Amino acid sequence: MDARYEVYCLADRHFYETPDRLSVPGAGGEGSQEAGWYETARRPAPAGWSTARHGDWLHVFPAGEDGGPRPGQPLQGWKIHVSATADTADKTAADVWDYCVARDIPFKFVPGPHLLHLRNNKYAERGHSGKFVTVYPSGEEQLHTVLAGLHEIIGGRPGPYVLTDLRWHEGPLYVRYGAFTRRFCIDGRGSLVPAIEDGDGKLVPDSRNPAFHVPAWVTLPAFLAPHLAARNATTVADLPYRIEKALHFSNGGGVYAGTDTRDGRKVVLKEGRPHAGLAADGADAVARLEREKDALERLAGLGVAPEPRDWLTIGDHRFLVMDFVEGKPLNSFFAHRHPLLAADPEPTATADYTAWALRIHRAVEEAVEKVHARGVVFNDLHMFNIMVAPGEDSVVLIDFEAAAPASEHGRQVVAHPGFFAPPDRRGADVDRYALACLRLALFLPITTLFVIDRAKAAHLADVIAGQFPVPREFLDEAVAEITRGAAPEEAAAPAPAEASGPPGRRTRTLAPGAGRALAPHDLPDPAEDWPRARASMVRALLASATPERDDRLFPGDIAQFAEGGGLGLAHGAAGVLHALAEAGAERYEEGERWLLRHTAPVPSGTPLGLYDGLAGVACTLDRLGHTRRALDLSGLMLGEQWQRLTSDLRSGLAGVGLALDHLARTTGERQLHDQAVEAAQLLADRLAAASSGREDDAGAPRRRAGLLRGASGPALLFLRLYERTGAPALLDLAEQALRTDLARCTRTDNGTLEVDEGWRTMPYLGDGSAGIGMVLDDFLAHAPDPDPYLTEARDDILTAARSRFYAQPGLFQGRAGMILHLARTTAPGATAEHLAAQVRGLSWYAMSYQGELAYPGSQMMRLSMDLATGTAGCLLALAAALDDDGARPAGPAQLPFLPPPPGPRSRLHAVVEP
Repeated sequence: MDARYEVYCLADRHFYETPDRLSVPGAGGEGSQEAGWYETARRPAPAGWSTARHGDWLHVFPAGEDGGPRPGQPLQGWKIHVSATADTADKTAADVWDYCVARDIPFKFVPGPHLLHLRNNKYAERGHSGKFVTVYPSGEEQLHTVLAGLHEIIGGRPGPYVLTDLRWHEGPLYVRYGAFTRRFCIDGRGSLVPAIEDGDGKLVPDSRNPAFHVPAWVTLPAFLAPHLAARNATTVADLPYRIEKALHFSNGGGVYAGTDTRDGRKVVLKEGRPHAGLAADGADAVARLEREKDALERLAGLGVAPEPRDWLTIGDHRFLVMDFVEGKPLNSFFAHRHPLLAADPEPTATADYTAWALRIHRAVEEAVEKVHARGVVFNDLHMFNIMVAPGEDSVVLIDFEAAAPASEHGRQVVAHPGFFAPPDRRGADVDRYALACLRLALFLPITTLFVIDRAKAAHLADVIAGQFPVPREFLDEAVAEITRGAAPEEAAAPAPAEASGPPGRRTRTLAPGAGRALAPHDLPDPAEDWPRARASMVRALLASATPERDDRLFPGDIAQFAEGGGLGLAHGAAGVLHALAEAGAERYEEGERWLLRHTAPVPSGTPLGLYDGLAGVACTLDRLGHTRRALDLSGLMLGEQWQRLTSDLRSGLAGVGLALDHLARTTGERQLHDQAVEAAQLLADRLAAASSGREDDAGAPRRRAGLLRGASGPALLFLRLYERTGAPALLDLAEQALRTDLARCTRTDNGTLEVDEGWRTMPYLGDGSAGIGMVLDDFLAHAPDPDPYLTEARDDILTAARSRFYAQPGLFQGRAGMILHLARTTAPGATAEHLAAQVRGLSWYAMSYQGELAYPGSQMMRLSMDLATGTAGCLLALAAALDDDGARPAGPAQLPFLPPPPGPRSRLHAVVEP
């Protein structure tokens, strides 16, 4: 699970949303946008000053004549961060306001308690942790003055440690060198990132890693040197434990594996940072670590929990030392044991797995019963917190920081979203709910869908019963427990992030029936009635649109809230408009106007790439007839340092080159084709450098492979240019690039060829082997005498696209991508039934939005409408598979620059038999 997604579940029950919208009318707050803000944040701007809201921050600054920041302010330098707790925040903000306004010093602060809580909760970004106020001194002399002055006023107040900064005395003041204004550059990997100027005036990345760092060209002011020395004096050298590696980091602290130097026993040291890692009840990481210590002491000797060994304080941080638990977490067994990961599992494989899963579940039940017998509720049972012993005959439960005495009969405060109990479950019932979810998750690990709609449990139980010989009562008991107490009109179970949200915060109440869950048979099934399903998906997309907003048009992945994310093909408006057009929907003219309006001007920091930025927006606008704006955007791209972009299709030269060549063809602008050729030449040079061991930073090798981030993107550009020019060298370059990606693949035990990421293998369209297979199909259509190595690779990729289970439905990281690949592949072994099976399997994830068919996004805690992760991508893939050949004059639905290759294909026509 990606913990970043949880905080984006707070403000809306259906879609990922920025947490700052909790205070916006109709998005979870009450009254005006300022409702729930600190009293200081509601102050009017002083004479000659202005305020402005940007994301989590309220900026307060001396104003120029236009109301914006006064000209002449520094662009970068040493800045001050001030941390605070819930109890001290408003007073601290008021003190900083009074101090800075009197001295003409600009600053910003987090305006409300719920936003501050989210910055400091367990899964908040560590680089943002603790930052409540930022002050912008005009130079080192003023920096020293302000530090000394504010220290006299607020010095010693409690607050979380700011990990990116150097602490001034005992806090809550911290300093780091960085940007004062938003500027961007392309980093060594070709990504657009926040920037500062180096000593030569060149823009370079502004590092925001969670560790204090002084840029090489900057000298640490002498008055900060004693504080750096004090920071470096805190070590673990005197401990009787040798720390050997970090197992995990969160905003609450790290978890480390080590050895007790006194007896050689393996141990785990778990860290708690004061005032950070907050839970819903306001408890910080230290308080939660104390809870874990108390629980482990009560469970000592049972053999179902780690044995506690020590309790330490290092600096301000607490450490719990416990015995290392041998074995593997339950979730790790899925990749190697689950039979549905194969295309055609043997009946004995499903039977053997079922017997194993039932045995493991019973062992977990017995462990939970022993915990309850000691008067403890675990409160955070899920597959990552269950360690299976080496012999697989017993389990140990780990991570008891959410545990509580059963006598308290309390609610969860921290939970995995796939096992998060509804609010009516308290005490031991919380664990019983999780055990019910585990019954289903052992067979279909997609129980995060329950935070959107608990009624989905019945559908998943039916799917499981059709795939495994599981006793029906085992599944029915789970469904009964999961759905117990759910009202028919209930929109969804509570958001998982509610468990780590601010104390007292409530999500909004929906209008009656607004999100009522429909049973699967009430939603149109694309496999049975594609025209009806297509119309329903289109209605869902349009119903979700918010043309009144500036940050995004269609709800999608959390990536749309990053720079330019609401515009692009992958997660923004351009991608949904492209999918609607490809599926033959009527034009959504209001959406087109939104995209035109929000690219005039283009927001600062918008990336340049095909899927994340301007290149993709330009292609979409050109496709929709807005050619003039498309050319304007291409001019903006070419005005940047586009030659330094990465090589890939998503963000880099491959995608930009394809877009430029496309615009050259549709507009007749010859110079755009010339620059596409320049992009191809740069990619060829990088490919040659990589093969000879010589590389520059922009083309530095990365372990990633696949369509979006691997060498398959450059291969696609070489192929499209070959088709246009007929130059044989381009076909050779395409083959070389494809072989580069194939060399990063491995054959699995199931006979599939997948991208090897070092810790997992990936079959998917975006970063996996299916995307390589799509380009490989196109290459083999042109290769006169293909190497058997390449045709064999295509066959093994086809097998990877035929697995019975994929964790998500999306286009780039899920089953929809397999549908698209199977719909266009020319692999001889592809059949209509292979495609039909994947179309049927997409129904496993079907959800209702306003009574229409929609699909969940990445992590499956909320619905998504975008192309990369959500409903728009599913719509495009299904249209590619199910539309009649003559339904669209332009041919089957497709991704940009990936039309079906010539030759026989496995596409279905109109109807797939169930």
